[in-house]
Amino acid sequence: MKTPQAIVFDLGKVLVDFDYGITIRRLHAKSRISEADLRQLIDQSPLLYRFETGLLTAAEFFTAVREATGYTGDFAEFCDCFSDIFTPIDAMIELHARLREQGLPTYIFSNTNELAVRHIHERYPFFRTFTRHVLSYEHKSMKPDARLYEVVEEFTGHRGPDLLYLDDRAENIAAGHARGWQALLHETPHATVATLRERGILRL
Repeated sequence: MKTPQAIVFDLGKVLVDFDYGITIRRLHAKSRISEADLRQLIDQSPLLYRFETGLLTAAEFFTAVREATGYTGDFAEFCDCFSDIFTPIDAMIELHARLREQGLPTYIFSNTNELAVRHIHERYPFFRTFTRHVLSYEHKSMKPDARLYEVVEEFTGHRGPDLLYLDDRAENIAAGHARGWQALLHETPHATVATLRERGILRL
C-alpha cells in the first residue's frame, strides 16, 4: 500500500467527543419549549445545517434559536451553551502528535461551525498544530459533498492514495474512497492506531 503524503483527520468523534445534550439542557432552562423540541431544532437539524454551511452567522443562528424557543439568555451565554460541549480524545491527539513528529503534514476536515471552532481553538492547543483546516462553514459545503473534498486536495496539493483520511462516518469515508483516497473508518482509537502501525504509517 502506498505511503500517504498527508493525513486528514475528521474532528468530532475522532479528535474530540461532543454532546449536544449539554447544550439542550442548558438552553432548556431559559426556553419555553421542551427538551425534545430543542433537540429536534438543533441537533443535526436543517437549522444546524445552515449554520455549518456558513449560510447563517453566529448572530443569525442565535436569533433563529431565540425566536423558535423563547430563549431568554444573551448572546454570550448562548455561545457558551452551544460550544462548551467537547471532550478531548487523548489517544487520538497523541496519535496526531506522533505523526507530526514523523514529519507528516496533517489536516482537519470537519463539518462544523464558527462557535465550535472558536471554542476548540481557544481551549485545546492541539488544534493549532495542524498544517491547515478545511471547515464546512468556511466553504459553504458539508461532507460528503465532493466540493469539500476538492478543497482538501487543493489545500494539501495531493490526490488519490497520497491522502490518508480518518473519519467516524461511513458515508464520509465512502466519498473519500470514491476519490481514490486511503480512507479508514474510525471506530476506536485502539483500532485506528493498530491499523496505522500495521500499514507502517505510524512507526513503533
